[in-house]
Amino acid sequence: MRRARCAQWGACALAVAVVATGCGGGSAAGRSGVVSASWGDPQNPLEPANTNEVQGGKVLEMLFRGLKRYNPKTGAAENVIADRIETSDSQNFTVTLKDGWTFSNGEKVTAKSFVDAWNYGALLSNKQKNAPFFQYIDGFAQVHPDSGSPRAKTLSGLAVKDDKTFTVKLNQKFSSWPDTLGYSAFMPLPQAFFKDHAAWTEKPVGNGPYTVDSYEKGSVLRMRKWAKYPGNDPARNGGIDLRVYTDNNTAYTDLQAGNLDLVDDVPAAQLKNVRADLGGRYINQPAGIIQTLTFPMYDRRWGRPGAEKVRRGLSMAIDRDQITREIFQKTRTPATDWTSPVLGADGGYRAGLCGEACEFNPAKAKQLIKQGGGLPGGRITLAYNADTGSHKDWIDAICNSINKSLGEDQACVGAPVGTFADFRNKITAKRMSGPFRAGWQMDYPLIQNFLQPLYYTNASSNDGKFSNASFDKLVDKANADTDPRQAVVTFQDAEKILAAQMPAIPLWYQNGSGGYSERISKVSLNPFSVPVYNEIKVN
Repeated sequence: MRRARCAQWGACALAVAVVATGCGGGSAAGRSGVVSASWGDPQNPLEPANTNEVQGGKVLEMLFRGLKRYNPKTGAAENVIADRIETSDSQNFTVTLKDGWTFSNGEKVTAKSFVDAWNYGALLSNKQKNAPFFQYIDGFAQVHPDSGSPRAKTLSGLAVKDDKTFTVKLNQKFSSWPDTLGYSAFMPLPQAFFKDHAAWTEKPVGNGPYTVDSYEKGSVLRMRKWAKYPGNDPARNGGIDLRVYTDNNTAYTDLQAGNLDLVDDVPAAQLKNVRADLGGRYINQPAGIIQTLTFPMYDRRWGRPGAEKVRRGLSMAIDRDQITREIFQKTRTPATDWTSPVLGADGGYRAGLCGEACEFNPAKAKQLIKQGGGLPGGRITLAYNADTGSHKDWIDAICNSINKSLGEDQACVGAPVGTFADFRNKITAKRMSGPFRAGWQMDYPLIQNFLQPLYYTNASSNDGKFSNASFDKLVDKANADTDPRQAVVTFQDAEKILAAQMPAIPLWYQNGSGGYSERISKVSLNPFSVPVYNEIKVN
């Protein structure tokens, strides 16, 4: 998800553990119809425009429904509250809502519910993490300027026509814009949110298949089925108890002991045994997540002319096949482009687009690095957050591969940073002196989401500060193209620039993993690697 979320999934993926007695609700067998699942406390309040990490996103998926929803099997953006979204020029859109939708407090879901929520999310003074998602709507620069105070309180590109209709004017052509509207930032909000914001954040009210029953921070968030939910995807269970864990090994142990129903991140230490432990109750499937090593292009040693040969050489020095096989037990797939296989060919994934730059070739790697002037200072460091053991293992494996390829024992070393917060602070302050780990979990299943936020000049999640005028021009052209197939081709042309310049090394696509108890069935993960909670049945 945006850099804030995506880099966070690395930390959030390990955010799982609590003492069993602190969870509430007793043993799994004692809660009729309610599913217990591992979870981590969200970083921010559960506001749609302020939740940009995985754990909070899980709750919003249960609590809200928007104009569109991403099909939990295919990832396709499908209308939910939207009856239709129409445009004749890919810049001006008319949104018409379906009848019959309400929030769980009885308020009707209207055009105003969306427009008010989007205006709130975009306004700089509201300090919403997902504000950049509204940047394509006309007037964003006035409500969310790069510096200074807002010059307007509402987006000029939004207008309510009646209860069922509103219009949107974008500041550029963006043919795929409607397909972004399944993302949580675009969810509607009831008037109760604005009338008593403090009370709402204490116990959020939405329009999805579940309601919030109670939340004990650091312990458990209890979601319960909303019996009057008007959608066609109601909860098939009585509720979900999201139990907070800070160690996914503890969560896994609780699952094995029958004290937990669902774990959606199997710890690396258990991967060798998980199939024997769980059999058919182990899930391992592709997800819209890619792991990379990003270069600090603001550091002249890495951004200078000719350094692209060094960056490409380092990519070719990494044996992705061996690392994914031995470290990750095939829960990762070597990356050959900058997107994800879950997009499919129609969505923009193209196997092998990276070309030889993503193929293991020690001799060519050594040659390119020498041609590019050698490693800066004769050695590189790979930075990662050290508040989990899982990153150290694969960082060390990458360095071992680079060292063997170059024939130098100390050419590459890991550079741990104490905590995830410290790691992110160094990145945002542009204080990285070498490559650093970066993960990206898609916000919506479009090739645009894997490219523009990360590599477009000054984009919100462009942590390496890569800038290339030709890349930017191709992205703009792709966004403006009214033919989705041609837009994909143009985006892939932009990817070819990444293959030549290598501002970030694609490492591997991450699978979603999970395991569940015999007490439940119909368990699956969506393309974002999040459990499809509403489909789970208690046996």
